[in-house]
Amino acid sequence: MPYVRHWLRNSILLFAAAIVLGLVAAHTQLIQPHDLDLDRTIQTNTRTGWLNTVMKLVSYCASPVAGVLILAVWSGWLLFVRRRPLRALSTFFVVAIGWNSTQIAKAIVARHRPPTQFSLDPEIGSNSFPSGHTAFTVAAAVAAYFLFRETRHRRTVAVCGVLAVLLVAFSRMYIGAHYPTDTFGSVLIATSAILFVTGVWHAWLLPRLERLTLLERFGLAEERAELEAARYGHATSVPGPARPGSGGRHRRHAGR
Repeated sequence: MPYVRHWLRNSILLFAAAIVLGLVAAHTQLIQPHDLDLDRTIQTNTRTGWLNTVMKLVSYCASPVAGVLILAVWSGWLLFVRRRPLRALSTFFVVAIGWNSTQIAKAIVARHRPPTQFSLDPEIGSNSFPSGHTAFTVAAAVAAYFLFRETRHRRTVAVCGVLAVLLVAFSRMYIGAHYPTDTFGSVLIATSAILFVTGVWHAWLLPRLERLTLLERFGLAEERAELEAARYGHATSVPGPARPGSGGRHRRHAGR
C-alpha cells in the first residue's frame, strides 16, 4: 500500500465535498431535477429486454452479498494460498473501509431513492446517496491497482478498474436505484476513506503487525524480506500478483 502525503487533510476535504454535494442534491432544487431527467433519459433511451438482464447481473456482482463473498475469497486467497499477510490485510482494509464508509454519508445526507415506478429492481431500507455498489467497485479497483502498481500490468489494471466503476455506476442508474450524483458521490466518499486507510496503515497499523505472532505462520517475515529486497533492487523478480509496497516502515518517507 503506498504512502500518500497529507492523507488526513485530503481525506477530510474529499469527504466534506461529498457531503456538501449530497446535501445540495437531496435537499435543494439545484441538482435534483437534472438528476431525475438524466435518469429518465438513460432508462427511456437504452432499456431493452436483454440489457435489463445484463444490468441487473452487473448490479448484483457489486451487491452487499456478492461484495462480502468477493472480499472474503480475495483476502483468503492472498493469506492462505499466496501466504502474503501484508497484501491480504491491506487489501481487506482498503476494500472494507472504502466500501462501508458510504454508510456514514447515507446517514448524514438521508436522500430518498428515485421514484420506484421507474425502477427495475426497487430497493428499500437504504438511503440513496451515495451508491454502495459503486463505492465497492471503486475500493476493489483501487485495491487491485495497489497490488499491481509496481508491475507491467498496472496500466491494464487501472483501465479495467475505471471501466468496471463506470459500468457499475451506469447499471445503478439504468435500473433506477440511484441518481447520477449518488454514483459520483460514492467515488468521492470511497476515495476519501482509502486515503485515510493508507495513512493509518503506515502510521499505526504496519508498525504493530510484528506483535501479531499469528501472522508469522503465514509468511510475514518472508514477505517483509521480499518487499525490502524488491525496494532496494536486490531481487530480479518477486512471486505473487505484485510488489504492492504494502509493507515496511520506510515507505512513508518515499512519498509514494
